[in-house]
Amino acid sequence: MFKFEGSNILSVNQFDRESIEYLFRIADLMQPYAHREKRTTVLDGAILGNLFFEPSTRTRVSFGTAFNLLGGHVRETTGLSSSALAKGESLYDTARVLSSYSDVIAMRHPEAGSVAEFATGSRVPVINGGDGANEHPTQALLDLYTIQKERHAHHEGIDGMHIAMVGDLKYGRTVHSLSKLLSLYKNLKFTLIAPKELAMPDYIIDLVEDAGHQVVITEQLEGHLEADIVYQTRIQEERFASAEEANLYRGRFRLNQAIYTQHCKSNTVIMHPLPRDSRADANELDNDLNLNPNLAIFRQADNGVLVRMALFATTLGVQDLVTKYDQSVHWYSNKSDTVI
Repeated sequence: MFKFEGSNILSVNQFDRESIEYLFRIADLMQPYAHREKRTTVLDGAILGNLFFEPSTRTRVSFGTAFNLLGGHVRETTGLSSSALAKGESLYDTARVLSSYSDVIAMRHPEAGSVAEFATGSRVPVINGGDGANEHPTQALLDLYTIQKERHAHHEGIDGMHIAMVGDLKYGRTVHSLSKLLSLYKNLKFTLIAPKELAMPDYIIDLVEDAGHQVVITEQLEGHLEADIVYQTRIQEERFASAEEANLYRGRFRLNQAIYTQHCKSNTVIMHPLPRDSRADANELDNDLNLNPNLAIFRQADNGVLVRMALFATTLGVQDLVTKYDQSVHWYSNKSDTVI
């Protein structure tokens, strides 16, 4: 099994199925703290360096929240232009300096391989929050955790599942990393729905097929949505040469309640890594799905905090001490899933 304590979390390639199942058991233990039923100070005094050199809301705040919920402190840097990297400092030098101020670092950077390069100079564990179009391992882990929970709610497991991945499969790093993790399971069917110009990279398809899974490649939504999971992705405009090029594909694959009713199973779970593009010319997941109980996108985001708490706890070696530092919550808290 992967040794978490003191390790960098740079790629889903580091994990085997045993490691994933162990991490998810720790994530389950974090639910009382994420739901504000209890609080813990197990990381009191510890510092997270939250370094986001590419725009982010959910991932950045999720990392910070996860660390705060374990009792730690967060120091943030956002944007390349406001960092010493804009002055020509190397990633190695930045890592050598900032790691002396931190106990663990979460980092996002627009260039593929950048976080791994940064980690070579870091004195503390580094967690990849996304490096260009390459990987997003914590998103893939929270996606897989969500799939496991949604499947368990239907008394099913991941083995034998059918997942349809829809949209920008070329630049969508979340589907690359998730496909790698899913390949560790058995007898899956992948339906890959994308324009041929935005198709899943061949190396991901080869990896999935070599692991013994079935792959269907199509450009059509109709007739291909009767899956257990539909994983919709946004057109990654920031990865295109121009907005005009991205506009050629925006809005190509839209899912609303009428399409869901006609083409999906009654219990098909809808996922999306967020943000969903709700502009009229895109509207990839229509707001009329918000009351569909199988829309899991917000449960997915909530699960990100649990998984990142588990990663912080295991990389810093406190996973068995969390309950020892339990305290009661003194403020009003009613984390309801119902929005009026």
